[in-house]
Amino acid sequence: MLGRLTQDELADFTEFAHARQRHLMRTAYLLCGNRQSAQDLTQTALLDLCRAWRRVRRVDDVDAYAHRVLINAYRTAARKTDRERKALWRKAWESGWPEDGAAPDRTVGVRLSLLAALDRLPPRARAVVVLRYWEDLSVEATAAALGCSAGTVKSQSSRALARLRELLGDEAAATDSEHWEISYGN
Repeated sequence: MLGRLTQDELADFTEFAHARQRHLMRTAYLLCGNRQSAQDLTQTALLDLCRAWRRVRRVDDVDAYAHRVLINAYRTAARKTDRERKALWRKAWESGWPEDGAAPDRTVGVRLSLLAALDRLPPRARAVVVLRYWEDLSVEATAAALGCSAGTVKSQSSRALARLRELLGDEAAATDSEHWEISYGN
């Protein structure tokens, strides 16, 4: 017996893991967008499944259960990453002016404000805004990428933009659209 699993249970789990690992890995890749994170996410999900295998193997649809475990692992990792990113933005924002006393270009402040506001949106709303307005995807392409309906994309876009206006206040209205461009080393 390994841990709490009998040899038969361990063999059963090993067979499941070998058969479904590639599928779970593909799903994880679609969730997080890079291979290394997908591998970590898949291993976390398989470990969680192994720990609960005695109970899992009795459910009607083990694949559906495995997907649920994978999604939960992804959401947990995303919340942790989100908290870390927000802490970094907060620290950057609070650091203030450079030591030489020179005021930064206004667009830097606007970009920081926009990024901080984006960080305050829920993940789904942030994904809609990024895909629709940053990646310039159509409503249909955004819906396909997110696995939802075009109506959902439209309503999420509307609510997310309203929330961004609320978070950014007068700064959003007073700034030219060219200042809203977020540049990553361009």
